[in-house]
Amino acid sequence: MTDALRDGLALHPFRALRPAVDPDRLSRLLCPPYDVIDPDERARLLAGDPDNAVGIILPETIDGTDPYQQAAQRLDRAVSAGLLAVDAAPALYVYEMQEPGASTTRGLLGAVTLRDPADGVILPHENTMAGPVTDRLALMTATEANLEPIYLVYDGGGAASQVVSSVDSQAVIAQATTSDGIRHRLWALTDRRTHQELARDLATRRALIADGHHRYATYRELAQRYNAEQGPGPWDRGLTLLVDSSSYGPQVHAIHRVLSGVALDDVLASAAGAGKVVDVASVEAGMRSAEAVDGFAAVLTDGTRVAVLTDPAGTLAVAASRPDEPASLGRLDVAVLHRGLVEQVLGLPDTVETVGYAHSVEQAIAAARRSGGTAVLLRPTPVAAVAAVAAAGARMPRKSTLFTPKPASGLVMRRFADER
Repeated sequence: MTDALRDGLALHPFRALRPAVDPDRLSRLLCPPYDVIDPDERARLLAGDPDNAVGIILPETIDGTDPYQQAAQRLDRAVSAGLLAVDAAPALYVYEMQEPGASTTRGLLGAVTLRDPADGVILPHENTMAGPVTDRLALMTATEANLEPIYLVYDGGGAASQVVSSVDSQAVIAQATTSDGIRHRLWALTDRRTHQELARDLATRRALIADGHHRYATYRELAQRYNAEQGPGPWDRGLTLLVDSSSYGPQVHAIHRVLSGVALDDVLASAAGAGKVVDVASVEAGMRSAEAVDGFAAVLTDGTRVAVLTDPAGTLAVAASRPDEPASLGRLDVAVLHRGLVEQVLGLPDTVETVGYAHSVEQAIAAARRSGGTAVLLRPTPVAAVAAVAAAGARMPRKSTLFTPKPASGLVMRRFADER
């Protein structure tokens, strides 16, 4: 065991700021994480309840005003009006998400001590982009709060997992069912002996960032700024959902790509020189075909023509490999796509302007149609592969994985002022 792992995860109790409303109203106040909400969804959420958390986590400029200050003022008004209230005692919280007809995800909500990735304790697996970090930094600075948790997974089986599994006999302090049918429940663990037991268990563990790479990068940058100005404080920790993947593991989905303005016929003509292109009758047929391939495979479509691109000779995988990285990273579909196809074969810059993102097949195809481009539909990256990349200290391309279900925003927030 390394020194870093002896001084491993530290998840601290905190006084949560959360809605003081009944379950029906709570359902209307919650929203998805900021990075999966489009303008139409934002408008729909606020139409359902003008106090929906989206107004705070995803502020918009109104008449030229600073959106981040608007969010801070909105947060303050909600507290002053009694819509949001701070819990009386510090707690670790058990948070459960139950999808209709699916498995249950349950974990601990707390304030995790921030660590340098080099420590090997909190492991990122994706690269981040400057824009989202700048945006989240401005919002957290204005509100002086962690408004949404990051999502960590770890191999459990110890005392923390047992405590999480045994809360059903305790009183639920909040519950709601959101419009997607997911039931959310929350319990508070306020007993100090329980906190100590959990601390001992987690002290030798490390965790993988499943969701929230940009938020975690923001946590660390905010802490550096505040430490330089004010010294250590509550900003040295960040709001976190920690889930035992062996008992309550989330589902992993692909995040698809859109090559904006790059015609499918041109992509396939270029790709045919490096890989194998086979036209198929439908997207569904293409995805079934890709699932059976050992090695790189992706479905490419413009909404009319559909083709499966594979790499039987390994040419694209070789183009994606880097001598200073684990070989397993260069073989992942998402790495082969970005490095092999986009950069090497097509000669395109790997930027967000060229390579867009979509969380569903339908969204990817719609975006390709709008831009006259190409949707690239990917297979999910296995969790074991994600963990192996992170453990090796390597990084997958940005937006490589989609873990579900995602924690609801607005259920629990964490203000620095409540911990001073």
